[in-house]
Amino acid sequence: MQTMTSGAIWGTAAAILFLLALSAFFSGSETALTAASRGKLRSQADKGNLGARRALAVTDDSERLIGSVLLGNNIVNILAASLATALFTALFGEGGVAIATLVMTALVLIFAEVMPKTYAISNPEAAASRVAPVIALVVRAFAPIVSVVRALVRAVLRVFGVDIDADAAIMSARDEIVGVITQGHTEGGVQKEDRDRLLGALDLGDRFVEEIMLHRSGIEMVDVDAAPAEILDQCLASRHTRLPVYEGEPENIIGLIHSKDMLRTIDRLVRGEGGGVEAIAKFDVREAMMEPYFVPETTTLDDQMREFLKRHTHFALVVDEYGALQGLITLEDILEEIVGEITDEFDQPDDPILTPDADGSYLIDGAMTIRDLNRATDWGLPDDEANTVAGLVIHEAQAIPTKGQVFSFHGFRFEVAAREAHRITQLRIRPLG
Repeated sequence: MQTMTSGAIWGTAAAILFLLALSAFFSGSETALTAASRGKLRSQADKGNLGARRALAVTDDSERLIGSVLLGNNIVNILAASLATALFTALFGEGGVAIATLVMTALVLIFAEVMPKTYAISNPEAAASRVAPVIALVVRAFAPIVSVVRALVRAVLRVFGVDIDADAAIMSARDEIVGVITQGHTEGGVQKEDRDRLLGALDLGDRFVEEIMLHRSGIEMVDVDAAPAEILDQCLASRHTRLPVYEGEPENIIGLIHSKDMLRTIDRLVRGEGGGVEAIAKFDVREAMMEPYFVPETTTLDDQMREFLKRHTHFALVVDEYGALQGLITLEDILEEIVGEITDEFDQPDDPILTPDADGSYLIDGAMTIRDLNRATDWGLPDDEANTVAGLVIHEAQAIPTKGQVFSFHGFRFEVAAREAHRITQLRIRPLG
């Protein structure tokens, strides 16, 4: 059995404690730097926090950071275990190996892993700012070794068909924001309305005008050849201030009439020389209408909103790739995707709020969009293949169902409650299970 002087014993014990402290530092630093929000660090750095600025610089290359910290942590842990084995072997003989294993496992687990990581995760940004200067030196010192290790790891992974892209982001900023908002709603910190508004704004770049446009079958139009009195009556009776003007057939849109432009034109006729009420008969809608603005149906909502703001207009007609009219979209339609339904004193009464029946089913309009249904019920029906609930049923059934037919897919039961011609007008839906 090896023997050690008391001075050597105390020196070895002190070295072990020092190495455990280093291990705790590396473990806590790894947790703090990987858990810290880069958004919060960026905000603190902009306010002059030098530690936050260094933390951002250190975490730019996460692979090199983790490699350096793990390298340092493994070195101190293995060295501490070796010294503990030598110390306990000198004190207790061959049984010292088992004792050293038990003692070091407990010390490393409690004081070098759980405790520093618990502290770091409680306030990762503050912890990351404090450790960043030292970790930056460690990363710089271990850079050559870590580079060799990285190359070796990539080579081994490539043998198994795994190719690591060093420039690929694990998670985009958008995905991270969506995750935080969703998690906040799940935990009760974010209200459903706030979640819907925030996610609606983030989704504008992934959604297209064809998804929310008013279909051409529901567009109010003005016939350019109609009598002036008839056009005036139509515009006064409409709840819309802008109406498309067509010539010959509804597909042939030649202009857009705004109620204010029409009023100005009629005012000039009535108040002008030889005017009077009879002068309204001279009204020509062509003199008051403006050029129509057409957009392709594949335009994203984000791009379309920017175009509306750039052109200082709120109204666009949607066409397909062949130039055929498909519908219309307004700036208000896009804003409603963020803030919800916008109404004024001229809008029709709101649709009744969806309320479940006794069996938990909902009777809904077939033209209701899947997105609106998901928002109202907090469901997760997919809207990749169809925009409306009726469209989803037709897509899944691969046919136009008849009244009374029942389908089950995506965890829901769909019953066709009403159908007109080839349109599903009402559906009864309830979750399965």
